[in-house]
Amino acid sequence: MRVVLTTWGSRGDVEPVAGLAVRLRELGAEVRMCAPPDEEFAQLLAGVGVPLVPLGPAVRSVVTGERPPTEQDAFRLAAELVAARFDTLGKAAEGCDALVATGLLPAGARDVAEKLGIPYVFACFHPFGLPSRHIPPGRRPGKPSPSQETDLEVLWKQDAQRVNALYGEALNSHRAAIGLPPVDNVRDHVLTDRPWLAADPALGPWQEMTYLDLLQTGAWILPDERPLPRELVEFLDAGEPPVHVGFGSMAMHASTDIARVAVEAVRTHGRRVLVARGWAGLTPIDNRDDCFVVGEVNHQALFGRVAAVVHHGGAGTTTTAARAGVPQVVVPQIADQPHWAARVAELGIGAAHDGPTPTVDSLSAALTTALNPGTRARAGAVAGAIRSDGATVAAKLLFDMVSGDRPPVAG
Repeated sequence: MRVVLTTWGSRGDVEPVAGLAVRLRELGAEVRMCAPPDEEFAQLLAGVGVPLVPLGPAVRSVVTGERPPTEQDAFRLAAELVAARFDTLGKAAEGCDALVATGLLPAGARDVAEKLGIPYVFACFHPFGLPSRHIPPGRRPGKPSPSQETDLEVLWKQDAQRVNALYGEALNSHRAAIGLPPVDNVRDHVLTDRPWLAADPALGPWQEMTYLDLLQTGAWILPDERPLPRELVEFLDAGEPPVHVGFGSMAMHASTDIARVAVEAVRTHGRRVLVARGWAGLTPIDNRDDCFVVGEVNHQALFGRVAAVVHHGGAGTTTTAARAGVPQVVVPQIADQPHWAARVAELGIGAAHDGPTPTVDSLSAALTTALNPGTRARAGAVAGAIRSDGATVAAKLLFDMVSGDRPPVAG
């Protein structure tokens, strides 16, 4: 069996798909992956032997400029990614038996599968972009809904209109070029009637959040066997477990002094600090030896050795910390992150910071909750319920689909 996987987004959108690729290959599939050309993603995939077909612009170049991307940037990017999927993904998918797409709304991927006559699966790492009777849609570029509108059905229809404005013209012009009829609801066309949810059921029990026939596989986890750098191990061994602070692929435009705030907040608790540079480029605030700065390292090995993890609330970081049984403080920035923050607090495995711009006092207060012994005990208990087989479940489902034992999920 040959499978093409595609995503576009941050590391949290790439690494889980790499985890699925590894499991598919272990089951005997030939796998290729269309993903952003960022150097760190290329290294990640090379490390697990998955061929990378570069698709679209580098993500870091889009999100880490001097200013946040504008609405005009979003419309240009949408058209660029649609074109890349019809071209780059279309070529990579030739000869394949199935196509799995995730990341930033992958308009164009289902259309490639349709043209080739192969099964298509849309997968997501949270359900908050799926039409819902329980929550309103998140923000998208385009005409906003009236502030007085509260009817969820109306709000989700307006969300579909915004998606059409972003992707519709580009999608339908490319469909016409390959002999396919137009679609009138791009969002629902991409999502299908039966998307897959690659999130842990204990950590993200959101299967009923949407009225779509959501299939929850569990989180797609890429095992990481890399040793920690020697200097980092020496720092960890030199004292009590530090608090890890890192915001992954977030540029942190709203919190330009986040390194100072975080370090000072941790120090109010008498703790050492481990700062991850991330895409925000965090740096030391002084020369004190209670603070150590790291680049990209193995979180699976690291998180079990720290006192708490302060992070942005991405699905991957939240899951890795939960599996490690380490308390969390989530400082949510965008998209699904406030939902993960709320879930961490609800489970009692950490604290949800109120808003994206912490102060020393507000972050210190959240750390008081996270560093409480009861929180660590609860985090340890929840860790035992987190599954590690989501990628295997998804890989077997894909094999079943291609072999004909299950119906296609293209909707």
